[in-house]
This record gives sequence, C-alpha cells and structure tokens, in this order.
Amino acid sequence: MAVTIKDVAKLANVAPSTVSRVIANNTRISEKTKRRVREAMEELGYHPNLNARSLANSSTKTLGLVMPSSAEKAFQNPFFPEVLRGISTKAHEEKYALLISTGVTEKEIYEAVVGMVQGRRVDGIVMLYSREDDQIIDYLLDVKFPFTVIGKPFQNEEEITYIDNDNYKAGKEATNYLLELGHERIGFIGGDISFMFTNDRLLGYKKALQQKGISLSSHYIVHEELTEEEMKKAIVYLMSLEACPTALVVADDFVALKVLYILAELEISVPKDVSVISFNNLLLAEVSTPSLTSVDINIYKLGYEAADCLLKQLATSSKERKKITVEHQIIKRHSTDVH
Repeated sequence: MAVTIKDVAKLANVAPSTVSRVIANNTRISEKTKRRVREAMEELGYHPNLNARSLANSSTKTLGLVMPSSAEKAFQNPFFPEVLRGISTKAHEEKYALLISTGVTEKEIYEAVVGMVQGRRVDGIVMLYSREDDQIIDYLLDVKFPFTVIGKPFQNEEEITYIDNDNYKAGKEATNYLLELGHERIGFIGGDISFMFTNDRLLGYKKALQQKGISLSSHYIVHEELTEEEMKKAIVYLMSLEACPTALVVADDFVALKVLYILAELEISVPKDVSVISFNNLLLAEVSTPSLTSVDINIYKLGYEAADCLLKQLATSSKERKKITVEHQIIKRHSTDVH
C-alpha cells in the first residue's frame, strides 16, 4: 500500500498541510519541523510527486553535489577541490548554495541523494563522476530530476547532459607523444576501469600502439584501483620484466605522484630509465620531483560548465540534453625525455 502524506504527518506528529508545506520548502516552516518531517519521509520511503505545480514553482536555490566516494576520501585527490571551485564560481554568480552528499558506502551515498530529492533540499544535482551501472543516475532519470554529469555516461547518453574531455583522444595523444620520443615499450597504469575516463584513456592508449604496429602486451597494463602496497607490487613486477617498459601512461596525476615515489624508492630514474606522462595537470604536477608531464584537462572549466548547464536547465525547464567537450593540451615537463 502506498505511503501517503497523512502517514508522514502521523509519524512526524504534524498536520498533513505542514507536510505539504515542507515538500514545497515553505519559508514559514521552522528548520526543526522541516527536519522532523523529512526524516519521517525518509523512514517511510515517501516519494512526493516531483512534477506537481507546487514543487515546480518552488526553489531551494541550492545545488546538490555527488562525489564518487565519501567526501573525506574524495578530497584527498586535488581534482575534486578544483572541480568544486568551478562549480561554486558559477553557483555564486547565480546566488546558489551547494550541498555535498554525505555517506561512506555507495549505499549511504545513494540514500543521501534520495533524501536530497525527496526532501526537496536541492533544485538540481551535479554528478562529479561517471561510472558504469550507477544506481544514482538510474534513480535521477527515473524520477525526472534535473542533473548534469561530469564525464561521459556509460548508458543513456542521449538522455543526459554531460561535460567531459575527449578522453579517448587525450589517451591516444599522450601515448603518441611518448612514441614520438622514441619509446616503444609503453605501459599503462590506471584506476578503476568502471570509471569512464579510465576506460576511454586506456582505449586511446591501445589505439595509438595499434596504429604504430606495436604489439600490445597485457603485462604492461594495470587498471585496477590499488592500495599503495598493491601499487608498489605492480610497479616492481612491471620494472622487473625482461623487456620492461621504458615509459608509462598514468591515468591521473594523483596516481602518477605515487608512481614517481615508488620508482624513486626502487632507485629507478625518471626520465633516464623510464618516462612518465599523466593527466589532469594538478598544481602538484608542476612541483613534483621531477616535474610531471601532464595532460591539462581544464578541471575548473569542467566544473563551471556542469553548473552552468544545470542552472540553464532549471531556468528554462528545458528537456534538451547537451554534450559539452572541454579541450585538453599536453603540458611538457621533466618526467618525459628521449630514451
């Protein structure tokens, strides 16, 4: 039997009209009462009609942000503060606040997003990642809630507005740069292959080698999400091969910095023994030892465009879906050299 407003009102010990006003985010209802009603809605699994006129005409002036993991873990990677800087700049221009999803596990983050939507705490959501089989995107599509995605979706691409780089092209160009320097034994170190950017950069790497007529060795490819200990074992294995790589394409700077550290521990010189190229062009890439050649993907612009597209959706109620590609460029530094 479907849960009704009366059920929510009874559990929250308020009148049904109060529940309606909380759903509409009426400013005359106290935050304490709103919190109690929203908690009752979540406990009962109550789904308000998001298409109702009362909801469509209300605004929280707040955008929700969804991380790929807990905020504490995500902020360890400098990519996220920079993409948030872009989002917050645009949000500030339009006088919007930001609400970051909470939770540690995927289940907790999903429940937090459902709470944002059902409690009408945000007007729209920016997904800061694109991952295979993501139940949050499936949910947002199902309830027709406004959202944008940073990264190309795995599924339902035509139904989603997303902002991304051409990661396939970037992976190919990074590999071609190493090929131009004279390298032929080139390895690839990525992260979780379920993330679209890792998958596309890996495909670009493979295509560049294929077009040069170089046989692809599965021994040269590491694309799991690894602990530091596992990463060290993987690099020790790579560099102990009889024909070990003379260059590495690493899927992002944060991982590449760990790679540089491990190589230094192993007394393997960069770029004398092995060249390293990565992606994102974080500030740390410039100050690392050696400084890291990196593909600048313009992280700030990714965030700014994602917020801009979402706010335009909200302002016009447009159902048109867009694909925006942000340009990239290779920033050459000391971690790559002619071998």
